[in-house]
Amino acid sequence: MLDRLLGLASVVSFAVGSLAGPAEPPSAVDLTFADPAIVESSGLVVRDGLFVTTNDSGDRGRVFVVDRSGATVGTTSWPAEPEDVEALAPAGPRAVWVGDIGDNGTSRDSIEVLRVPYGRGDRTVEPASYTLVYPDGAHDAESLLAQPRTGQLFVVSKDLFGGTVYAAPRELSADRPNRLRAVAHTLAFATDGSFFPDGRHYVLRAYGTASVYSFPGHARVGSFRLPSQRQGEGLAVAPDGSLHLSTEGQFTDVLRVALPPDLARAMRPAPAPEPAPAAERPAPGGGEPVWPWVLGGVAGLGFVAMVVRLLTRHGAAA
Repeated sequence: MLDRLLGLASVVSFAVGSLAGPAEPPSAVDLTFADPAIVESSGLVVRDGLFVTTNDSGDRGRVFVVDRSGATVGTTSWPAEPEDVEALAPAGPRAVWVGDIGDNGTSRDSIEVLRVPYGRGDRTVEPASYTLVYPDGAHDAESLLAQPRTGQLFVVSKDLFGGTVYAAPRELSADRPNRLRAVAHTLAFATDGSFFPDGRHYVLRAYGTASVYSFPGHARVGSFRLPSQRQGEGLAVAPDGSLHLSTEGQFTDVLRVALPPDLARAMRPAPAPEPAPAAERPAPGGGEPVWPWVLGGVAGLGFVAMVVRLLTRHGAAA
């Protein structure tokens, strides 16, 4: 219920420009997109000092590679016409998953993900593509996440009254549809998401708020406000754990946002228990020290010897 309220509050924030709650965490401008062709940044991946983004529905199949100056230094295009690209996720070294998962009319029989290489320079490729099918009918979605340890993909539906996290099979088949599986209920109106590098947490954003969840338990760890953006639909977590946000619009900023300190602390692994102190080695004879007995025995023997000598002298005198 709280996630639904957060999502609805985020929608209200987007509409009216305000949201009651704690102050947003500090943010800074990473870069400003200089390419006039980037008009609706709807997905974001940050790797190796490069920012990979894609336009929302209406563009042809392509991703943009941008350096820290804001300049586009490469594009990857593919000939197939996408239906509604909405998200990106890391797919290993110099590759991204492209999520053709948008469905505003909730009318698609299936959605699609493509594994697309990227780098400096322009290229045209024929990417591997995989069909995904929901178990419970069509959904609109804008969030695609890749678990960093296993590579498993997760799609998060963009529903007004609470989204659903759907898990894809760990091994995708290119020859037949891959059936998604509902695994958790989550933030309403999610527009993007990403795992943290440890694989133990992921973050989902809406327009005005973001929430962090545990994995694999999908328990909400905490939520926080996001900086005001025109229509914030891009989110990436870099390998160093830093959080980056993009928004629709031409010549827009990519922001770097710090997690609230209390939330960052809550995400830290629990400290390992200290080892118990080594038990003292028990002394022979049931655990009590033996030296008093030894001294007592020596003293007793000495006393007996003295008595024997006295008796011997007395007998000799008689």
